[in-house]
Amino acid sequence: METGSRSKKWNFEGNEWLNASAVSVRGVFNKLKENINNEDKRPAIYMCRVDPTENPLFQTPLIASDAIASAVQSYNFNSYPPTLGLPDATRAIADYLSSDLPYQLSPDNVFLTIGGTQAIDIILPVLARPGANILLPRPGYPQYESRANCCHLEVRHFDLLPDRGWEVDLDSLEAKADENTVAMVLINPSNPCGNVFTHQHLKRVAEAARKLGMFLISDEVYAHIAFGSNPFVPMAVFSSIVPVITIGSLSKRWFVPGWRFGWITTCDPNGILKQTGILKLIKNYLEITTDPPTIIQAAVPEILKRTKEEFYAENLNIMREGANIFYDRCKEIPCLKCPHKPEGAMSVMVQINISQLEGIIDDVDFCVKLAKEESVLLLPGVSVGLQNWLRISFAVKRSALEDGLTRIKAFSLRHAKMS
Repeated sequence: METGSRSKKWNFEGNEWLNASAVSVRGVFNKLKENINNEDKRPAIYMCRVDPTENPLFQTPLIASDAIASAVQSYNFNSYPPTLGLPDATRAIADYLSSDLPYQLSPDNVFLTIGGTQAIDIILPVLARPGANILLPRPGYPQYESRANCCHLEVRHFDLLPDRGWEVDLDSLEAKADENTVAMVLINPSNPCGNVFTHQHLKRVAEAARKLGMFLISDEVYAHIAFGSNPFVPMAVFSSIVPVITIGSLSKRWFVPGWRFGWITTCDPNGILKQTGILKLIKNYLEITTDPPTIIQAAVPEILKRTKEEFYAENLNIMREGANIFYDRCKEIPCLKCPHKPEGAMSVMVQINISQLEGIIDDVDFCVKLAKEESVLLLPGVSVGLQNWLRISFAVKRSALEDGLTRIKAFSLRHAKMS
């Protein structure tokens, strides 16, 4: 029996494309956790992922929890939802987003998703016709590249410029585009860089995209989490220049990443996405994918309408304080350079001067050895497209932030080259 099994030729094998698509923050986090020294009695400090629920200062507003409870207790939302979402939910999101725009969005412009990740997983396959390519920022969010690889959509990277506040390198953008470039992605406020793009720069990006014949995917999962000098400006403000598809989510502004609720919004007053068939393909894709839970859809109108401005303002103050602490303390670590003080989102990019360190070969090596020696987890920059950089979350509780920076400094001094 064994001999027969060994000689049998099977008709299946794994999809090798998934190996090239497996890079994720979660995957890197899990690998780094394996390197923590179990004999270290100090608590591990996770500054490599952005989960604001780990900070006790960030509390989901009671209105959100009450809205969920009311939806459950009503027994009216135990059914499958409509494919395009509960009408009250799509209308509430359209109204919420329109408050920042010079025009009114229709509920027909809004499509509900299981978080921002599913929004990416819907949009990119819709674009993946043979030969097409998409422009992604470097550094950026790895889910875009992973999903593009899965659906055989060619990826090209344009640069963000650290010495100019992580603005888009418009020359790099134009150099990478051709007649098969279908879209570009912009993340604002930026994960992983922590910058907030100005109104003037966003307009220049929109004009460049129009010139190149592509539309914009604006990842605004961190919308309104802007605590520096630049206010948040939605890319849809410029949708009369170029079609915009916006990705949004409850996760970060309301501190509920585990609720997995997001949306896709088509911002296109000139009707170009409809004319080119993109709108229809998004609707078709929704027919074959999973819907967000009906009870969360039912709760969304209350959450959006009744969350108080004081809640948002208090949390921006907490984030501003964390960003200030990080930026000031990072200056004390000789081998690290933070080129731009974070002014939005919940993470920041920091460059490592490898030449100043003994026995550290690159950013991955830095993070692995830091986990082993100090029980601090940082995300190596190569995971988001920049080698010998780090992505660091400053959204952790203040004591963990300060302790983590103290440990990183001790690690860096211990590995410093003797002059």
